[in-house]
Amino acid sequence: MSSENKDNKGVLLGMCNPLLDISAEVPIETLNKYGVKKNNAILAEAKHMPIYQELIKDHNVHYIAGGATQNTIRVAQWMLQFPGATSYIGAVGKDKYADELRKQATADGVSVYYHEDAKEPTGTCAVLVNDKERSLIANLGAANTYKISHLESEEITKVWKQAQCFIISGFFLTVSPDSILHLAKHSHEAKKTFCMGLSAPFICEFFNDPLMKCMPYVDYLFGNESESTAFGKKMGYKDTTPKAVAMEIYNLPKENKSRSRVVVITQGPDPTIVVKDGKLLEFPVPKVAPSEIVDVNGAGDAFLGGFLSQLVLGKPLEDSIKAGHYAAKVILGVSGTVLPKTKPQW
Repeated sequence: MSSENKDNKGVLLGMCNPLLDISAEVPIETLNKYGVKKNNAILAEAKHMPIYQELIKDHNVHYIAGGATQNTIRVAQWMLQFPGATSYIGAVGKDKYADELRKQATADGVSVYYHEDAKEPTGTCAVLVNDKERSLIANLGAANTYKISHLESEEITKVWKQAQCFIISGFFLTVSPDSILHLAKHSHEAKKTFCMGLSAPFICEFFNDPLMKCMPYVDYLFGNESESTAFGKKMGYKDTTPKAVAMEIYNLPKENKSRSRVVVITQGPDPTIVVKDGKLLEFPVPKVAPSEIVDVNGAGDAFLGGFLSQLVLGKPLEDSIKAGHYAAKVILGVSGTVLPKTKPQW
């Protein structure tokens, strides 16, 4: 990391879709009713809209400050343990859900800079937990209203100019790809670190063009096995196994040729794959007993938060991986991404 930000305030900045998670355990019939697959994420269509009230009415729900990148930032802040280390940008409505999101995120130590939209409600995400696996149905609502004009405002410009590392999920490609490119180019010009996540197979399948426009600026690319396979198929690679796709992504053109891209692919309990400096590395995942797992919602976001917490400190790759695995294990043991009140111990 650059030494420009000497007090470490807001050193890690996330930007994406802030959503209030409505999480509940449901039978497989609920997934079938709404046509969703296990361990997948989709954007809500008209046919999915009844699910939110159905969860509230028929199930014991938990409300959690969510959205993939907001989860990642909250976990990174918990891992870093110094005030104001992280900040977050996104769009919300002017309603009680926005108040709850702001309350929870700031309580976790994150500095939030929400654009408030007066017309649309704060985005929500139905988290359907079945047999400890989760399926996500996101209704973006106000999150979908984010515009680059907010990013270019005087107040927000100060925020991202102070940051040294950026993390943006692929989900934001559906909302404001020009905002992503704006930060990506700034990061490149200022010699900062720009990170992105593939986020979901549908991003690779249907938003590949804006993703590829950002890719030359990506210093760290994160995904899981299903996302990497979807990316490989979309790109027409002959070998779409995670290892092969990781190497292909590593070799994609990059603007900053002074440092190579790092590609990180998680595989649940199977070894985490990393390509760095042209070498393919594997890191075993510490075993987690099935009895210790409450649900897998947010585990990938937590891995990324743990990883980034060490990256911004300039620690070795091995430390970032270890921190990522630790944070993911912590979140596997709770419902959603509720952070412990205790300090991390890893």
